[in-house]
Amino acid sequence: METQLNQFVIQPADRMQGLPTQFFAKLVAKANAQVAKGRDVINLGQGNPDQPTPSHIVAKLQEAAANPLYHKYPPFSGYPFLKEAVARRYKEDYGVELDPASEVAILFGGKTGLVEISQCLLNPGDVCLVPDPGYPDYWSGVALAGADMAFMPLKEENRYLPDYKAIASEHADRAKLMFLNYPNNPTGAVADSTFYAETVDFAKRNGIVVASDFAYGAIGFDGRKPVSFLQTPGAKEIGIEFYTLSKTYNMAGWRVGFALGNAEVIKLINQIQDHYYCSLFGGIQEAAALALTGPQQCVADLRDLYERRREALFSALEEIGWRAERPGGSFFCWLPVPKGYTSESFSDLLLEEADVVVAPGVGFGTQGEGYVRLGLLTTEERLREAVQRIGRLGLFR
Repeated sequence: METQLNQFVIQPADRMQGLPTQFFAKLVAKANAQVAKGRDVINLGQGNPDQPTPSHIVAKLQEAAANPLYHKYPPFSGYPFLKEAVARRYKEDYGVELDPASEVAILFGGKTGLVEISQCLLNPGDVCLVPDPGYPDYWSGVALAGADMAFMPLKEENRYLPDYKAIASEHADRAKLMFLNYPNNPTGAVADSTFYAETVDFAKRNGIVVASDFAYGAIGFDGRKPVSFLQTPGAKEIGIEFYTLSKTYNMAGWRVGFALGNAEVIKLINQIQDHYYCSLFGGIQEAAALALTGPQQCVADLRDLYERRREALFSALEEIGWRAERPGGSFFCWLPVPKGYTSESFSDLLLEEADVVVAPGVGFGTQGEGYVRLGLLTTEERLREAVQRIGRLGLFR
């Protein structure tokens, strides 16, 4: 008599089915396949800083790692000295006063907070206003909360800023949260104080919490310093800002970020994190505090490095006839694809025929179709070489 065994099947939760596809995982796989063939691939498609963390910050971590205090669990919401350090940096850089105890939350990198805030504020059926194109992890948090997204088109003719007058009243009425990101990923656009004043007015009238993603806040070009949303009168009443050390100090792998601003929202973020984490390793917190309060010349040097790379790239682009506007901030460049191509087919062509990786704009939203994103995250020589390879394809004559 045969016994038939039932196959055990793992049944994922419904929320796993609702998560957006990680578009850039496919991009990485394509690039890695070319590298595996022995090709000399120039990868301009990712946003991973290529410079090391400044040595004085590394040395502080090495010293702090030997402190037995940090071998124990840290306080759930982090050490007060790190919150005080970021409050001091915001005061010095932007003139923004923050109460370290109630208006600062320590995050496992900015990405974590950008996902958590949707879970803190949104219920199924609520609407989140999301920039298009925009950082795809905004979508992830909204999906995990079971809420809906309404996209705000970012168009070149409007300097890649959302047009609040064009937002449908049904979306504005249902919206509880809105993401903004300047300097912008992927377009490199910057926002000014006038735009943020309009944002505060729109958010107050419609009861919407603003989440300003200020990850590239230290990287502004042409002598213009990016504006913090929190500098706007009334901003802390209706929103928060996310800041990270990843780009400012080349600390992407250290996973240090902050949520700053409205005390009620900060309390919610700390509350949800109490159920997930027990804060960062104390040695990292001490090194992060030094980054914020120590010498800042490394930040100016990094900004100058990116600006030189930007100029090298755009000088080379002009030589091959690829016309685009220089970014005002961030380390990304947003370039139109030639006629006859989609953003993805053009990206595939550059990888296959020129061994150059760029990010298809459609991966950032439907409004990204017709563009590709390039990162300034390799040397000037490699940037020029990448453009020369593309130029040999004869697409811009």
